[in-house]
Amino acid sequence: MANVAQPGTGVMNPELTQPSLLSRVRDPSDELAWREFELKYRELILRFCRRQGMQQADAEDVLQIVLANLFRSLPNFLYDPNRGRFRDYLYRSVRNAIIHLSSRPKSGHVALDTSMLAAAPAGDESGTDALWTQEWVNHHYRLAMETVRQTFEAKSIDVFERSVRGESVEQLADAFGISTQAVHKIRQRIRARMEELIEQQVREEDAVDEPARST
Repeated sequence: MANVAQPGTGVMNPELTQPSLLSRVRDPSDELAWREFELKYRELILRFCRRQGMQQADAEDVLQIVLANLFRSLPNFLYDPNRGRFRDYLYRSVRNAIIHLSSRPKSGHVALDTSMLAAAPAGDESGTDALWTQEWVNHHYRLAMETVRQTFEAKSIDVFERSVRGESVEQLADAFGISTQAVHKIRQRIRARMEELIEQQVREEDAVDEPARST
């Protein structure tokens, strides 16, 4: 993985130089990829379940059902971006896990069949839950902020986050002892970096290579 400096900012930009995560998790033996996948998406899935009114323990069960079934189905799953984005496939998996969890007896587990993911209709936006879409947006915002925190100084992060919470430029300039022009510059730089990171994250999220063929 190489680090590339952003022109004129001195901010280091980590660029992926390895196969996409979605490609790597198609290999069941790549335990690191699966740990990365869980770390990346667990908060999205849990937050969505909690906002659906589920208890934390049930949300954790949904997460484990989704991961177990993706682990089983992804190695042979031919992902076609023209038939829907990855967030739509993941949404359908989560939605069906919730349905199975709510319908099963309290004792024992029911395995979710995710083969239906391959039959998702092309460009089906109408079936995407608005709550899931909102959580997906929040998810990518959080991921981008994690990177920004590693590449911008703490003071700039504080200025940006307090700005997002609604504080005016004048209030921020007074609180941090800087000019209003400096506040504008901080907000513009971080906002531009956030937009760049989110665009990159979304692009990488849908990136998948053909699995290696055994001979």
